[in-house]
Amino acid sequence: MKVLGLYTRRRLANALAMAAAMLSTAFGLLWLVWLLTTLLARGLPWLQLSLLTQATPPPGEAGGLANAIVGSAVLTGGGILLGAPLGILAGTFLSEFSRRSRLSNVIRFTNDILLSAPSIVLGVFVYEVVVVRMGHFSAWAGMLALAVIVVPVVVRTTEEMLRLVPDELREAAAALGAPQWRVIVAVVYRAAFSGILTGVLLALARVSGETAPLLFTALNNQFWSSGLNEPIANLPVVIFQFAMSPYDDWHHLAWAGALLITFGILGLSIASRALSGARGGGRGSRGSRGR
Repeated sequence: MKVLGLYTRRRLANALAMAAAMLSTAFGLLWLVWLLTTLLARGLPWLQLSLLTQATPPPGEAGGLANAIVGSAVLTGGGILLGAPLGILAGTFLSEFSRRSRLSNVIRFTNDILLSAPSIVLGVFVYEVVVVRMGHFSAWAGMLALAVIVVPVVVRTTEEMLRLVPDELREAAAALGAPQWRVIVAVVYRAAFSGILTGVLLALARVSGETAPLLFTALNNQFWSSGLNEPIANLPVVIFQFAMSPYDDWHHLAWAGALLITFGILGLSIASRALSGARGGGRGSRGSRGR
């Protein structure tokens, strides 16, 4: 009877834990569905061709978000190009060259601080270091601010993904006479490609919606920018300014811009999954032919 009572209590505790987990999941999904439903309802009616072909308008006039879309692509692309290679190299150093040294502990500690730092603090830092010294806002400063946000995300995911690669693969390549740099590039990177790509996409997803750092660095531009050494329009800042305005037409553009950012991140995620799946299938087919 005592054993039966213990078994019953365990079954009851398990049922309660499962119920709590399912309720928590349902609670989170409720807000997600509500958010996406509201975004689609408010933004989808205003997804028109003019949104992609016309610049941001003054109050009371028709327009679109073309200059903000191009500016966001320039800023996020520049931030990824500046930050992702540095993050991948730093993650490779931590995983392959200095796993347990004092230097690696310092780098991880610094990376954790950057990873948890509010984006507005990073924006103020870049403002003080770059914008104040240059004397004006610019797209270069915005790229640098986004790159500072990208680096810690890519460092963390790259290190973790490279550590998941079995040491047997490294030892087999080294036994064939390959130098360490060749082992990392040809074996380790290929094995961890999908994980590293996921980390870069996570960084891209984070910086795509950042507003505070760009307010201090790239600011905004009502018109098209002729160069990277001047303020540039971008979707997050335009959405923030238009959503806070009293004009209904600007509100419509803000909802449409938020929906564009959501669709862009979704498309990148699907493309990365398809790319990693295609690479995995190609390696499997070549291996089967070799055998």
